[in-house]
Amino acid sequence: MTTPNDESPKSSDQGKPDTKDLPGLAAFAAMGTTLAGCEAVGVVLGLYLDRLGDFAPWGLLIGIVLGTVAAVASVVQLVRRFL
Repeated sequence: MTTPNDESPKSSDQGKPDTKDLPGLAAFAAMGTTLAGCEAVGVVLGLYLDRLGDFAPWGLLIGIVLGTVAAVASVVQLVRRFL
């Protein structure tokens, strides 16, 4: 039995995205770009260090480790906003 106050989807609303999920999607996008950006900066700095000195591949390895640490710290900071 249905009443007039039942929340049923209207036919005109079926094609539209649900706007209440946008902040969550933006948070996931921010996490992804933060991970990629930190890793990219670490790799670029590591390659620069390798070129500057003659100790390849240690600069790259150090850059990857530092980029990963920065990425994890940044994502933890982003996640704590939503807890």
